[in-house]
Amino acid sequence: MTVRTRIAPSPTGDPHVGTAYVALFNMAFAHSQGGEFLLRIEDTDQARSTPESEKAILDALHWLGLEWDEGPDNGGSKGPYRQSERSDIYRAHADQLLDSGHAFRCFCSSDRLDELRVQQMDDKQQIGYDGHCLSLSQDDVATRVANNESHVVRMQVPREGQCTFNDMLRGDITIDWAQIDLQVLLKADGMPTYHLANVVDDHLMEISHVIRGEEWINSAPKHILLYQYFGWETPIFCHLPLLRNVDKSKLSKRKNPTSILFYQRMGYLPEALLNYLGRMGWSMPDEREKFTLSEMLEVFDIQRVSLGGPVFDVEKLSWLNGMWIREELSDEQLADRLQEWALNRDTLMAFLPFAKQRMETLSDIAPLGNYLVSGMLPITADQLTASGIEDETLIEVLQFSLWRLEAIQDWQRDTIFETLKSVADSMGIKLKPFLAPLFIAIAGSSASISVMDSMNLLGADMSRARLRHAIDVLGGIGKKKLKKMEKAYQQLS
Repeated sequence: MTVRTRIAPSPTGDPHVGTAYVALFNMAFAHSQGGEFLLRIEDTDQARSTPESEKAILDALHWLGLEWDEGPDNGGSKGPYRQSERSDIYRAHADQLLDSGHAFRCFCSSDRLDELRVQQMDDKQQIGYDGHCLSLSQDDVATRVANNESHVVRMQVPREGQCTFNDMLRGDITIDWAQIDLQVLLKADGMPTYHLANVVDDHLMEISHVIRGEEWINSAPKHILLYQYFGWETPIFCHLPLLRNVDKSKLSKRKNPTSILFYQRMGYLPEALLNYLGRMGWSMPDEREKFTLSEMLEVFDIQRVSLGGPVFDVEKLSWLNGMWIREELSDEQLADRLQEWALNRDTLMAFLPFAKQRMETLSDIAPLGNYLVSGMLPITADQLTASGIEDETLIEVLQFSLWRLEAIQDWQRDTIFETLKSVADSMGIKLKPFLAPLFIAIAGSSASISVMDSMNLLGADMSRARLRHAIDVLGGIGKKKLKKMEKAYQQLS
């Protein structure tokens, strides 16, 4: 048997360090077994998936030095490698499950499902579908289908007994079937959910080992059941530990930058970031901290993965990155990296039209543009409060802007402007005082070029990170206050 592994990111946002972490371990395991590693794009969420996000993911993983044997950018014999191009395959398999009685059509409205969820919460019951449409007669189902009544396809799941499966790192895992929902397999728009597409693709692409994050453990029984329904051999499962913040909570962008593009923009070396990800729950046989990808691949043993949640500590990453700069780069190589990173002509040409209007000498370029080649700016609370906006409202200005900006998929100057203006209008604040603290957060000064232009030049990841930093400078937001702010945010027009 040829060992085949995969990574299957969803192009619905910024490329996540967790994606790179799982990709690295899939690639390393396949290499250690003389196997193959592939990448596919899980873009069944058509409302949120974008070509821009897909490109960013592929570019970020390539930048890190991760390579795959098959994928949407380099082809292969098991394609297509985008799920949006495989919809006919999923519908055919859903029909197969319907014909065999292992799936059923569900016509329940979203209103009924919402009411069911509220009732289950009130009664302190397990949240899940109650099997309402299982009682429909075949004639009733046929009539509703003939009338084009909106519906989904759900899988049958035993209500009694247990599912026991083996995990490469964790041994046998047992989960009660009563905890498993009657999962939607095919949505009303005809697109599959992750669960159906994942199983069908893994089988057809001959994936032998499914190596993924531990958040998917509770989904494993559904996937195993689908393999059984189709009469297919189940792959070997391996659930990696989740990356954690320093406080041991699940890695999140609220507490840690999670986008690969942020670290690229900050000036981290791809070798150092990949090295650090390789240390997330795994160690070299000689326990050394600094190693190359090739050195990791040469000795990789997945049994050396520790199940204790690995902590993604930016300070530790920075220390390791410094080691790489000092020990691995000559002065000439460092000069090349600096030029490639920020001192390149593309970056300069994007900024010059704005800087030129404010320059009297060539040396003016440094104070005008230093924020573009900086990380987190040394701003103070006094700078942020100088706008005159009350402290509580100031926090809301920054956080509401951040939330609204996180929803932008087309990061362009005009889109940023319309987004920020809509928040200002909704909060009843004139645009000039509203933007004042954003100027400080983004550029460290109110004397910079337009904050919208600055954000466009910096990119989405760095802009959002600086807004989070500004919020932290003001003391951050506690859990109670955050819930209150979320309610207020929902009321914005």
